[in-house]
Order: sequence, then C-alpha cells, then structure tokens
Amino acid sequence: MEAQWLQLSDELGPEKVVLLTEPSTGLRGILVVDNTAAGPAIGGIRMAVDVTVDEVFRLARAMTFKNAAAGLRHGGGKAGIIGDPDMPDAEKERLVRAFGVAINDITDYIPGPDMGIDEACMAYLFDEIGRVVGLPKVMGGIPLDTLGATGFGLAIAAEVAEELGYVQLEGARVVIQGFGAVGTHAARFLAARGARVVAVSDSRGGVVNDNGLDLDKLLVWKEEGHPVREFVDGTAVFHDELLGHPCDIWVPAARPDVFTVDNAAEVDTKVVLPGANIAVTPGADEIFLSRQVLSIPDFIANAGGVICGAVEYHGGTASQAFQVIEEKIRGNTREVLEIARSKEVMPSTAAAELARHRVLESMGYRRSF
Repeated sequence: MEAQWLQLSDELGPEKVVLLTEPSTGLRGILVVDNTAAGPAIGGIRMAVDVTVDEVFRLARAMTFKNAAAGLRHGGGKAGIIGDPDMPDAEKERLVRAFGVAINDITDYIPGPDMGIDEACMAYLFDEIGRVVGLPKVMGGIPLDTLGATGFGLAIAAEVAEELGYVQLEGARVVIQGFGAVGTHAARFLAARGARVVAVSDSRGGVVNDNGLDLDKLLVWKEEGHPVREFVDGTAVFHDELLGHPCDIWVPAARPDVFTVDNAAEVDTKVVLPGANIAVTPGADEIFLSRQVLSIPDFIANAGGVICGAVEYHGGTASQAFQVIEEKIRGNTREVLEIARSKEVMPSTAAAELARHRVLESMGYRRSF
C-alpha cells in the first residue's frame, strides 16, 4: 500500500525520507527533510513507541511552514526515534548517539529537542555531529525547555487573540493537555497575564479545579515526579474528561490529532491554542470555524521553540531570542487572524497560504539549470 506521506508529497517536498536502523543498539529511526529552500532544515526529534513515517512527514511539513512563517533562514525537517522515552538514561543515550552517527552525513538537517528528547540528548548529539539547537546552557546553548520559549510564544499569541476581541485573559479559564516542557511554561506565562489554569493532564491522567489550580504547588509536584492526577488540590480525571471541560483557552501540548471531526463539537472553549504540532485536524478546524471557536494555527502560535533554536544556532543570546519570539509571533498571529477574518476562511487556511507563498518564493531563488 502506498504510504500516506507519498500521497501528500507536492512541489514543496519532501526532499528526503530516511529510515534508520542499527541492530547492535536497537535503533529504529525516521528522518524527513521536507524543504531546504531557505536554508538547512531545523526540526526536533521526538521519541515515542508509536511514532510513524506519516507522522514525522506531517510534522516536517509543519516545520517548513513554521520556519517560513517566522522568516527564518531555515527549512523544515523532523525526526523520530521509536522507543520508550522513559527508558533508562544510559539506554537512551546509546540510542541518541546511534541516531547521531546515522544522520552525520545528512548535513542539511539540524536536530533539536522535542517530545521525549531533552537538552542532555542534544549534548550527546552535538558530541557526535556538531550541529544541533537546544544545547544545555553550560555548553553555550539557550535552554529553550528550561526558559519556556514555546510557552512564552503561546502567551504572546493569546495576547493578540485578546487584542482582536476573541478572549479576555484576565480570569480566563485554561485547560492544558500535556503538562510537560511546553505545557508547564504555557501555564506559567498565561497565569502571569491573569489567566486561571483549571485543568491539566500528563501521560497518566489529569486534575481539575474550577476555582483554579495552585500553579506554584502543582509545578513543584510535577518537578518531584508525581502524576498530576494525584495532586491534592483538585479532582482526578481521565484524559477524555478534559475534552469538553468548560474553559476559555484550550492548550493541546502533547500528541498530534487531539481534535478531530469526531470530537471537535464537544470542545467547550473560545480559543484553541496549540502547543503541539498538528494537534488539530483540518476537519476539526472546519467545525471550530462553524462554532465560532478561534483555532490559532499551530505553526504560528508555537514557533517560539524553533525561533529560539535558530537564534542560538546563529550565536544569539536568550534575551535576543525572546525579543525575536515576541516580534515574530505577535506580527504573524495578527496578520493571519486578520486575513482569516477578512476572507472568512479558517485561520489554518490563511496561515498555510502565507507560509506556502514564502516557501515558493524562496524556491524561486534556487538554481534551475
């Protein structure tokens, strides 16, 4: 059967789809370099037991659009390592290093951290191939997960949504699925703007408190390694119970395809603010539009991490990275939402047209002989 990624290939890419195996370490990996017209591809590596070629391709395309929309001198790519992200540290290091050896000669791809892969893994990769983003601070990197670059960008996108009349941040109820590197910082930055986090979940379940969770205590609880569903200042819930929980801002910050045509009508929110890539399917976006729910495009709202990585790669500082994140995400979010409103189309459609135009323009400067 023909792979879905092949059916979805078009004039933009992908340029490379590489399957990686190394029997002695047990490595099974996937790399997709989608488009490098603007420069070498930047995109994270995710580790999961069920990561697939189709998923990595869709994420690579999201990175192409994300980097183009942000005006970075980079194309888009993505990688996956098939494995349990909670495996022992020594085993994870061995797999990550084996992955680095396998991609050493694919120099048009610059890896970064993503789900299940952290700054320590980037240090191992840098030792192997010398080209990464998201290094630990001690190695001169800008630790985007520690500083919360993606979460900061989400808060900036939310500010624009407020300025355009979609939501009021003071007192806004926030639900976050995926209380990890992105979700925790999204909670922190949104709370600093007056929002009230009423429900969060991680891989083991969720917790709800409609009066607002004590975020300081919850963050300490999470850092100590406890499941959020066991947090005493709330009611434990299963993952599916968060879906229709009433809120003003719903932040999917975990896996792809959280909202689909099968469940989008159940979502009780004003704004969907994706911290994860491809969290909203096109069919779900259509339902949100029909229900007057603002669905901010993922590669517009959550570009903070890759912007931070690009600034690091080109020698910038953390303060410079946050200035660029605010400038890029504020401007792009406003432009996309205003186009969508004026043309009466989904924001995702407006964003894709904007990014595609920029990629095609970059491709026009390539040598054609």
